[in-house]
Amino acid sequence: MKAAAKTGTVKSRIKRGDQVVFIAGKEYNRYDNAGNRQPYRGKVIAVDARNGKVKVEGAMMVKRHVKPMPQLNREGGIKEQEAWVNISNVALVDPETGKPTRVRYEFRDGKKVRVAKSGSVIEAAGSYKRVAKPKIDDEAPAAAPETDEEKDK
Repeated sequence: MKAAAKTGTVKSRIKRGDQVVFIAGKEYNRYDNAGNRQPYRGKVIAVDARNGKVKVEGAMMVKRHVKPMPQLNREGGIKEQEAWVNISNVALVDPETGKPTRVRYEFRDGKKVRVAKSGSVIEAAGSYKRVAKPKIDDEAPAAAPETDEEKDK
């Protein structure tokens, strides 16, 4: 018997662009050089509310073998990317205290805002775009001098 497919969306209090910290799982048990546990902190780059999953920038890195597709101008090879993490393994970072917090909704000045336990408002990050790391080949060559005076220098 096949399980029924999930339909609709589930309200998530974690949005794309939020700063989160891991409270469980593999990334929770990261240790620094002194041997102290430092749970991973990062920005949310994607939210799948239907399945209750998030992707955090730089966390849960997995390797994917990609086949080259010359038609799409895509190179093949082994690519590293973030894996989906259960939303219960991360918590929003309180902007005031810097600690993991739960979120509630309140109406302030006629607007619905997210509020941390400390009472501080969690600002909407807006549209969060991931910044691609520059490749070695992408470095722009030094501009050539254009005028005769610049060439003489």
